Amino acid sequence: MVPDTLMEGTRVTKTKLIFGFIVLLYTSISCIHAANSTLSANQTIRYNETIVSPQETFELGFFSPGNSTNHYVGIWYKKRSYRTVVWVANRDAPLTHTDGELTLTLLGVLTLRDGTTGNVLWSSANSSVVRPIAQLLDTGNFLIYNEGDQENPIWQSFDFMTDTLLPGMKLGRNFVTGIERHFTSWKSNNDPASGEFSYRIDTSGYPQTILTDGPDIKFRGGPWNGLRFTGFPNLRPNPIYNYTFVLNQREIYYQYHLISSVLTRVVLHPNGHIERLLWTDSKQEWTLYMAPVSDQCDWYAVCGPFGTCNINNSPVCECLKGFEPRSLDQWRGADSSQGCRRIVPLDCGPGEGFNKYSNLKLPDTQGSWYNQTMTLVECEKMCKSNCSCTAYTNSNVSGAGSGCLLWFGDLIDIRTFAENGDTLYIRMAPSELDSVENRRRSSAVSIRVRVVVLIAIVVLVFLVSICLFYCFNKKKKQHQQGIPKNEVEHDPKNKSDNEDLELPLFGLSTLVKATNDFSKNNKLGEGGFGPVYKGVLEDGKEIAVKQLAKTSTQGLREFKNEVISISKLQHRNLVKLLGYCAEGAEKMLIYEYMPNKGLDSFIFDRSQRELLDWHARYHIINGIARGLLYIHQDSRLRIIHRDLKVSNILLDMDMNPKISDFGTARSFGGNQIEANTSRVVGTYGYMAPEYAGDGVFSIKSDVYSFGVVVLEIVCGEKNRGFVHKEHYNNLIGHAWRLHNEGRSLELVAQCLGELINVSQVLRSIHIGLLCVQRHPEDRPTMTSVILMLGSDGPLPSPKEPGFYVGECTHDSAHSYGISSNNDMSISVLDGR
Repeated sequence: MVPDTLMEGTRVTKTKLIFGFIVLLYTSISCIHAANSTLSANQTIRYNETIVSPQETFELGFFSPGNSTNHYVGIWYKKRSYRTVVWVANRDAPLTHTDGELTLTLLGVLTLRDGTTGNVLWSSANSSVVRPIAQLLDTGNFLIYNEGDQENPIWQSFDFMTDTLLPGMKLGRNFVTGIERHFTSWKSNNDPASGEFSYRIDTSGYPQTILTDGPDIKFRGGPWNGLRFTGFPNLRPNPIYNYTFVLNQREIYYQYHLISSVLTRVVLHPNGHIERLLWTDSKQEWTLYMAPVSDQCDWYAVCGPFGTCNINNSPVCECLKGFEPRSLDQWRGADSSQGCRRIVPLDCGPGEGFNKYSNLKLPDTQGSWYNQTMTLVECEKMCKSNCSCTAYTNSNVSGAGSGCLLWFGDLIDIRTFAENGDTLYIRMAPSELDSVENRRRSSAVSIRVRVVVLIAIVVLVFLVSICLFYCFNKKKKQHQQGIPKNEVEHDPKNKSDNEDLELPLFGLSTLVKATNDFSKNNKLGEGGFGPVYKGVLEDGKEIAVKQLAKTSTQGLREFKNEVISISKLQHRNLVKLLGYCAEGAEKMLIYEYMPNKGLDSFIFDRSQRELLDWHARYHIINGIARGLLYIHQDSRLRIIHRDLKVSNILLDMDMNPKISDFGTARSFGGNQIEANTSRVVGTYGYMAPEYAGDGVFSIKSDVYSFGVVVLEIVCGEKNRGFVHKEHYNNLIGHAWRLHNEGRSLELVAQCLGELINVSQVLRSIHIGLLCVQRHPEDRPTMTSVILMLGSDGPLPSPKEPGFYVGECTHDSAHSYGISSNNDMSISVLDGR
């Protein structure tokens, strides 16, 4: 028999062995789980293989959504009753069978290959690291880093969102890396391909969140006010997550973090609905926590310019105080899209002030201007000093308030909240100011007004007397000299044609005499309209006479269009139209004479280009920008020039630029921002791609042309006609290439030498590239351009431009780049 003590010892020994084995097995399993969160160089994940984050929160592998037969690499929540995918690698390049391989290369690049064909369907950004590791974190972020340096990943999935915003993701733009982070809906519940809807932070003015449906804004969350986005009055501290907004010279982003164990995510659905969802364990499902778009007033610009939407009213749209409907009939018919207009227009007079409007969602900030350090008093002063400034407010309402935010032009997409709205100060005419403001102003100036009125009456009587005397003598002199009546007045036969022109009608005999019978010696040049002659009137005034040639492809439409358009425009950077002549078949326009002719005669002429130093060129760039801003926003009509080019920039005696040739211009009314035409006009090399290709034009078409002009002014070469001898790019492509390589100064015209302002030159090139970006929505407005030219703050990174030639064979580059050097305007080009 075995002693009891020995048997007891044997049992203890067996127990210890079993316990040790369990510990060893548990440790081994833990090690396997820890290892399974990473992927080392040359390791591969295949179908039915996954990696799991350390705490088993997320899983990465192959999946098929819904009833789809396609396969994708994605990340989803683990340990949930059904698979919720939060990120897809190859969303636009599906795998049609299960033979796929996800591999981390020795250089640290993730590649997804079709195992059958060997083709690469998707890959991460190129990199070069020594010991690359890919790891799935419990945040849901899948990153690649050099071993031992996880804090500085070389690539991460959080930078390339799909349809979901997870805690820790940054929604916004990094100006250093150029990465713009936004999320885009799936095409359908069964197809994760990029859908029509995207949610992003727009940085074309003061940053604001927008939901877009293709190129159109569907919903606008508004700018950040220091506490929340102004379109989210219910966004406030809560026990589930906290949030922050960062705005500095390096980056702009919104981010939130969990402060509880509850899971939450923001998802953009295929139908365009955006929702914040919470996971409910008891129901094992995602439940709605918040939906930014909840009622009719959330849709973009539903009440038009200067209209405000209040969901508690019926109808929901009304005009702000001091404004009235643009179209009363449409307004009564429940169509408020035309918006409102001022009851009393502004004239930039000394009595203008600001009315205070409370509890609003701040207007669209595209094209706005901001400063984060100014006070509200300084902000008001700055807005008042700029006649184009429409409204202002604090950019940060936290604490006592700080910062300055200015709007220019129409105020769009405003709504009224019951509480937690923002305050806006809108510029108004003196008679429309609130009573408190009026009383303050009237008490301060009452005595001065009486004195001024008395003086004005005396002066008026004096001037009327002089005018009557002058008119009497002028008529007497005309009668004595026998001057035909139609040379000083409108032709009564053409009264119906001339009543809208608001310009003097010159007689043909007067112009024949002024130009020495249109002598060749008086000819200044010729464009698509016809020849231009210098003339001198009897009083010694110099004029330029533009004659419609009988062979011109432009006709009466362009002639009348230019007269009507430019007669209503008055600006120091627009050429002044003095009058016109229309006798029989003769059609002529009479302009102020520009002694220095066109800008092209300087920058493209080898003997003249040295006369235009950098200071003069930068002055010209700013002047052109101010002229465009005026016709786009500040004039009585919103004008799209459609043929802006260097030869249409004239220079006066002091080298001030003046935009000319409005024969192909189009005017917009109300809040119209773009139009489509099958009659494309303009000049190759300056036309925006969407206009040349599809006939779609807007103020962004002129912005594109301005960008080309800026690059030509800096470089001294024509965009169309320039072919680089090595890579065959045109001027835009050459500038884009140099910018990406940090060699933009090589673009500067050699004749400028070293006498340049390097900061201004680089800024001008950068702004030029922003203006010629391929997509119109990426291009800045002229308001933003002027602010960028006049400041030294950070600039957004430009995206790929439109109409530039990449590397190609010599023949193909030649046929594109220098097929013609003619830069005359194209009158008609059928749009595709």
